[in-house]
Amino acid sequence: QVQLVESGGGWVQDGGSVRLSCAASGRTVSDHIMAWFRQAPGKEREFISAIGWHAHTPYYGNYSDRFFISTDTPKNTVYLQLNKLTPEDTAVYYCAAGRSLRSLGVEQFPYWGQGTQVTVSS
Repeated sequence: QVQLVESGGGWVQDGGSVRLSCAASGRTVSDHIMAWFRQAPGKEREFISAIGWHAHTPYYGNYSDRFFISTDTPKNTVYLQLNKLTPEDTAVYYCAAGRSLRSLGVEQFPYWGQGTQVTVSS
């Protein structure tokens, strides 16, 4: 079992930045690949980025120019840096953990946090 707790969301002005955190716990955390998704109102959950704990190259979806994933392995924490935010980035951002990256779909990640809301105001 892996437990995930996100934090760091809130209100951000158009063009601003915010860093989200995901604290991971559980005996098998280090065996998992960590990912970030987001879900805007009325839309499907969307892959943002994924990374392993041990010097793995991160994978990015459509936002590699603005969103950056990183890890602090001793703290079992994954971060997502969001830059140049626009109102279209308003969504609930989720941390997830899975054993593999055969695909970038939600079905690859059995463990999810509760999500953290990011609201970008114009």
